[in-house]
Amino acid sequence: MVPELFHIGSVGVPTHDVFVALGVVVALLVFRHEARTHRVRDPRIWTIAAGSLFTGAVFAKFGTSWRYLSETPSPSLVGLWLYGGKTVLGGLAGAYLGALAAKRIVGYPEKTGDLFAPAVVLGIAVGRVGCFLTEQIGTPTALPWGISVSRQVAARIPMCPTCAPGAPMHPSFLYEIAFLLALFGVLLWLRPRVRVPGELFKIFLLAYGVFRFFVEFVRGNETFAWGLSGSQVFLLFTLPLLFAYFGRQFARHAYRAEPALVTGGG
Repeated sequence: MVPELFHIGSVGVPTHDVFVALGVVVALLVFRHEARTHRVRDPRIWTIAAGSLFTGAVFAKFGTSWRYLSETPSPSLVGLWLYGGKTVLGGLAGAYLGALAAKRIVGYPEKTGDLFAPAVVLGIAVGRVGCFLTEQIGTPTALPWGISVSRQVAARIPMCPTCAPGAPMHPSFLYEIAFLLALFGVLLWLRPRVRVPGELFKIFLLAYGVFRFFVEFVRGNETFAWGLSGSQVFLLFTLPLLFAYFGRQFARHAYRAEPALVTGGG
């Protein structure tokens, strides 16, 4: 448990915030690399990226606002921003809507999902290192790679009823980091093979959504409804939309490879 990564004078710098910021930097660097790889030189692409980042940050913050509003006697907008928590799923939804809005505002007609997908995946993976070092670890497990903490460390982890001293727990954030790194490699492999513009981001959303639904069972988050966490309830309503989309794409043979042209000999 490392709540503060380092100090600037007497001011401690939060570990989680450092890795979130580092994740944003990594995402922007990968985004620039993808833009160059796809030979996208239109400067409007950076306006779209900025809009996506802004709305993603807002939605990530307010996606867990219900908890702050229900537990705080006198909630305020400032308190909501400081103590309202953050959620990756809310950030993804906000970033997607922000990109769509920014594209409409600047009049950019091309698909951008193929540029964003690898960048977002790697950015989240870096940010999750901060989560692993500062947040609830996971539910109890008998698996040999379970992580246990001391009584002192357990006392510093907020909202962790399963953090009993010496009891091994699922390293849920390490599961997620490993999954995201593997997904990053898969997206790079799919990049020249999926020829539907913008499709990589939807593939990422579906893969991450399914993984996130199941990893929530070992994360130990507070249940929201039907024995499921808030993230799982959100995914319960959104994942069917993605499955329906890809079902329609397959029914239309959208991913069928075009036949090679046969040229006659002279």
